[in-house]
Amino acid sequence: MRRDFSFHPMAQEELNEVAAYYEAESEGLGAAFLREVETAVRHVLDYPESAPSVNRLVRKKLVRRFPYNLMYSVTPKDIRILAIASQKRRPFYWRGRK
Repeated sequence: MRRDFSFHPMAQEELNEVAAYYEAESEGLGAAFLREVETAVRHVLDYPESAPSVNRLVRKKLVRRFPYNLMYSVTPKDIRILAIASQKRRPFYWRGRK
């Protein structure tokens, strides 16, 4: 059974900001980042319990090719993307997001 999913508004903002940054660095890199995030989201939707737990409510899925993690929570009904978190900056800044 596939669950519904949604992005926390701040996670959506992070996604857009990171993609814009990469696109400004090199044409096409922002689109490549978005494709890798989409691949990570599809994997999470297909196998929500496969990524390692950060705590009892949140899991993290590595975004391939880029130093970012997809932070998400799983409930019986849905998956909530909480953050597109840099692996090199402020760990756990996203705590408190639902």
